[in-house]
Amino acid sequence: MPALALAVLPVLSSTPIAHAQAVPALIAAAPGAPGVRAPLPLSEAIDQLSVAEEHREGYKRDLYKHWNKGLIASDGCDTRKEVILSEALEAPTVASGCKLTGGLWRSAYDDVVVTDAARLDVDHFVPLAEVYDSEQTPWDAARREAYANDQNSPDTLIAVSAASNRSKADKDPAEWLPTDGSYHCTYAATWVGTKLRWDLAVDEAERQALLGLAEDCPTTTVVYEPAV
Repeated sequence: MPALALAVLPVLSSTPIAHAQAVPALIAAAPGAPGVRAPLPLSEAIDQLSVAEEHREGYKRDLYKHWNKGLIASDGCDTRKEVILSEALEAPTVASGCKLTGGLWRSAYDDVVVTDAARLDVDHFVPLAEVYDSEQTPWDAARREAYANDQNSPDTLIAVSAASNRSKADKDPAEWLPTDGSYHCTYAATWVGTKLRWDLAVDEAERQALLGLAEDCPTTTVVYEPAV
């Protein structure tokens, strides 16, 4: 089978598109739904985060089983492919084995359009290594798998260009921010909301970086639903 054609193009408009807008309504919970916290100003949400030193010793990526069979076990698509499909601005053709051809996506981190699903990564918004660093008590295997495949929030997983995801790696907002500055407020709110959802701590440098972002994002709010 010939390789899929690739085109990565700059987006002509710099108007930011919130991540949640690209996610099906069935998992984009509205404020006021059971378990969903009311919108908090970004600075107040940051203040709700526990502060603790990171602990990387013992981390292995395979502690977090991914990708599993996804929300629809019978569709032949794992979690990664389901996220890619849910965030497509133009739907790709889906062949046997969940092989994707065509389609169009906007990568929020670097404001580019991707027209080849093979050039997308599905990023854990808070990277797996950062999650391990930030667990306040050690998680069991089931909770780690639940985080690694979390489609019950529109924010835990996001399809972005492979190049931007490799640039981010396992860095927190004190170490890396998206090259698209118009996305910084949304990025900070999503990071904070994901950490609150999963009861993850922040270190002091990370907290200060987030508070600095909050000063530039006075109208940005955080909404999250605690993971069960």
